[in-house]
Amino acid sequence: MTLWVNGEIVDDDALVIRADDHGLVVGDGVFETCEVRDGQAFALTRHLRRLRESAAGLFLTYDEDLVRAGVDAVLATGLDRARLRITVTGGPSPYGSDRGDAPPTVMVGTGPLKQWAETDDVAVVPWTRNERAATAGMKTTSYADNVVALHWAHDRGAAEAIFTNTRGEVCEGTGSNVFYEYDGALVTPPLSSGCLAGITRELLLEWLRSEGIVVREDAQPLERLRTAREAFLTSSTRRVQAIGAIDSSPYADAPGPLTLQAKEIFDKYAAQDLDP
Repeated sequence: MTLWVNGEIVDDDALVIRADDHGLVVGDGVFETCEVRDGQAFALTRHLRRLRESAAGLFLTYDEDLVRAGVDAVLATGLDRARLRITVTGGPSPYGSDRGDAPPTVMVGTGPLKQWAETDDVAVVPWTRNERAATAGMKTTSYADNVVALHWAHDRGAAEAIFTNTRGEVCEGTGSNVFYEYDGALVTPPLSSGCLAGITRELLLEWLRSEGIVVREDAQPLERLRTAREAFLTSSTRRVQAIGAIDSSPYADAPGPLTLQAKEIFDKYAAQDLDP
């Protein structure tokens, strides 16, 4: 692990978070996860844009040049393939929900890049995403719901948990977006469903459409996902990963032709530009 905090590289076991840091006390913070390939953070410009948008949603301000400097410092250590995480928290603050006047805590760290299986199973959890929540669509450090949901899914032999929203529509995974076949075409939940605006999701939508492939952003009930012939997950570390089964019910095609096509197109365009 390489770790940079508030302006300098530190030992990976250094004590860097104060007990009153708002990110620790109330989960007041935002973060981004990037894939590092060939020493460069993939789609960094888009990730930094989303970090900025999530922070604005929390009324959290930070020095963007400082974040860039942290990323550059970490990448300069000679990484090849890794998982890079940028975290910005509310910084030292009074205990409670009020944020203090201290500067935010800014961290950039790396870890090993997980090797995902070609196909993984998912489980639909009994809890919902609130598409009208104050933090809907933001990538915040308040991930307790995801921790509980993923543990629940793991207990049932699944690698990822799937949330519906309060309207019973397909929403997202704990760290992934969902695509599935419906009536012969690809469908993914719209951002109005409460799902995160995933960078891989965003790029895949652009690249599929540039190839003339029909893909719809459409709010659909959970039953559409259950009865699809195929489905897949997208994320910065997964890229495009087929879903083998949902709640132990296997898909007819896993990976199916739409999934394989999406994966091929994503990999092709991603290889052309590391910061698309």
